[in-house]
Amino acid sequence: MIAAPSLKRWYLVHKWTSLVCTAFLLLTCLTGLPLVFRDEIDQWLQPHHYVPLPADTPQVSLDRLATAAHRLYPDEVIASMFADDDEPQIYVWMAPSFPQMQAQPKTMHFIRFDARTGEMLQTSKTAAEQPKTFIDIMLALHTDLFVNLPGELFLAAMALLFVIAIVSGVVLYGPFMKKSKFGTVRSNRSSRLKWLDIHNLLGITVMAWTLVVGITGVMNELSTPLFALWQQTDVKSLLASYKQATVPPQSALPSVQAALQTANRAVPGMTVTSAVYPGNPYGSPYHYLFWAKGSSTLTSRLLTPILVDARSGQLSAVVGMPWYLRALEVSRPLHFGDYGGLPLKILWALLDLITIVILVSGLYLWIARRKSQAARLARIIAARQGEQITNAASP
Repeated sequence: MIAAPSLKRWYLVHKWTSLVCTAFLLLTCLTGLPLVFRDEIDQWLQPHHYVPLPADTPQVSLDRLATAAHRLYPDEVIASMFADDDEPQIYVWMAPSFPQMQAQPKTMHFIRFDARTGEMLQTSKTAAEQPKTFIDIMLALHTDLFVNLPGELFLAAMALLFVIAIVSGVVLYGPFMKKSKFGTVRSNRSSRLKWLDIHNLLGITVMAWTLVVGITGVMNELSTPLFALWQQTDVKSLLASYKQATVPPQSALPSVQAALQTANRAVPGMTVTSAVYPGNPYGSPYHYLFWAKGSSTLTSRLLTPILVDARSGQLSAVVGMPWYLRALEVSRPLHFGDYGGLPLKILWALLDLITIVILVSGLYLWIARRKSQAARLARIIAARQGEQITNAASP
C-alpha cells in the first residue's frame, strides 16, 4: 500500500514528465508511422528495375566497380561500398577528398550498380544538391529535428522523460483502480472521467511496448556519442601501433575484391555488407574496414568489423564490439519493429496509433482539469462577492 504523500509525489512526477515530453512524443509517434514502413514506401515511390537473371548469379567483382567509378570521377576518391540486402545492387559512395568529406559530408554522392552485371544504374547528385524525400524529412524530424547532435540529445531527454512517465503511470494505476474491475470505463459519467478511464486502460494495455520503444529510443538517440566513445577508446588503442605507417594513394591500394575475400574467410557463416576505404573519416586510416552480419534474425542485426591492412592486403583483426554498441544494435530493430516482416510492422503501427491516443487524451485531461479548476475558482469568487454585497446591503 502506497502512502498518500508518496502517491501524491508519484502523481506530480507522472503529470509533469508527461506534459513536458507530450508535444515531442506526438511528433515522434506521427513521424514514426511512415518510418515503420519506410522500405515499402521507398520501393513504391522509387521502384528499381533489374534484368532478370538466375538467383544464383554471382556478384560482380568490387575491383570492376571501383575501376568504373574512378573512370566516371577520376578526380574523386571512393569512400565506401555497400551491398543491398533486399535488391541486387551495390552503392559506391564517392567524395572530392577525405578532408573535404569530413568538413562537409554533404559533398558525397553515390553510383548505383547492378550487383550481378556491373551495369551502372544511377548516378546521384551530392547530398547538398538532392531534394529531401518524404522519408528523409520524417527521419530527420524523428531523430534530430534537423539540428544533428543537439537535436538527438534533446530527443533522448524527451524519451527518458517518457520512460519515467510510463513507470510513474504504472505505480499510480494500482491504487487508482483498486475499487474497479480491470478495463472499467465509466461511460455514464462526465466526458473527462470517461477519457480518464480510456487513457488509463490504453496506457496499461500497451505499457510493455511503450516501455521498450521508449528505452530503445533513448539508446538510438545516443548512437553518435556512443560510437564516438568507441572510436576514442577501443579503436584508438587498436590503431596505435599503425601510427607511423604510410598508406599508398587510392590508385595503388591492394585489390578491394581480394580484401573482401580475406574478410569473408575471417568470419565464416557471416555476410559482409559494406567496405569502407582507408582514409575515410568513419573508418581506419590504415585499413579496409568491412562490416559483416550474421544469418539469424538476431545476429543479422549484430555487425562485426573486420580490418584488412591497406598495404599488404592481409587480415589485421576481427574487432569485438563493446556491450553498449551491441545493446544499441539490438535496440534499433526493436524500436521500429523491422525484424519480423510486414505483419510485425502492422502491429507496431497499431501500437503507435494507440500511443498517439494516449498522448492526446492525456493532454485533453490536463486542459479539462485546468478548466474545471478555473470554473470552480470562479464560482467561489462569485459566491464570496455575492456574500459581500449582501452583507453591505444589510441594515
